[in-house]
Amino acid sequence: MTDMRLVVVGAAGRMGQQLIRTIHTMDGVCVAGAIERAGSPHIGKDAGEISGVGVIDVPITDDPLPAFAKADGVLDFTMPAASVEFAGYAAQARIVHVIGTTGCGPDDDAKIAAAARHATIVKAGNMSLGVNLLAVLVEQAAKALDPRDFDIEILEMHHRHKVDAPSGTALLLGEAAAAGRAMSLAENSVRVRDGHTGVRPGKAIGFATLRGGSVVGEHSVFLAGPGERIALSHHAEDRSIFARGAVKAALWGRDKKPGLYSMRNVLGL
Repeated sequence: MTDMRLVVVGAAGRMGQQLIRTIHTMDGVCVAGAIERAGSPHIGKDAGEISGVGVIDVPITDDPLPAFAKADGVLDFTMPAASVEFAGYAAQARIVHVIGTTGCGPDDDAKIAAAARHATIVKAGNMSLGVNLLAVLVEQAAKALDPRDFDIEILEMHHRHKVDAPSGTALLLGEAAAAGRAMSLAENSVRVRDGHTGVRPGKAIGFATLRGGSVVGEHSVFLAGPGERIALSHHAEDRSIFARGAVKAALWGRDKKPGLYSMRNVLGL
């Protein structure tokens, strides 16, 4: 089988450059296109040079349609509105769309799900193997421990430039905890505590958000009971773990039918 031709959107950003570097080191894939927003100073420059791997003869463009038309898949860690737009293009081209974008609202998710009728879409709040394994463990722990005795709190920290909170990964872990307890996260999550808050609701899943420095990503789920506390944690040390996961997701999706998938599907979890 020929190499899978991948388009990187947001190619000049930190994650876009990491994706290009990662594709360059992996077998079975190649960079077939690189997209940036209109007006970017990087338009016309070689995507390989921008990312530090040398010339790869893939100029950065602001027109995704020709790139999508000749590609097998697209890797997308951008913004919700952009991901919705790219999902529509992927549906037109009938290609794989891997979405690592976080901060999507219900309307965004609905539009992406609609696009998945014609595109193979893998969407996850985190693309790393470790985080997705952690989510499985969180779900099992939440199911095993009586909610009358064990409270669940999620703590996350990211770099100062992250714009959404809680992180997509924290929400992924919250959804896993809620699934373990057969309840709705939306109806039981506590995002902010300030002032006289009263007694903690027994079924609540709490979130705490920290931002600062250059932290790639740290997440901990605490299950706190009477006289004991369990902590399940993941520490991301390099963005390459997300890029490798995204490329693996694209390769996995290459022969799959259109639909909306998660990293649990990709990893068989």
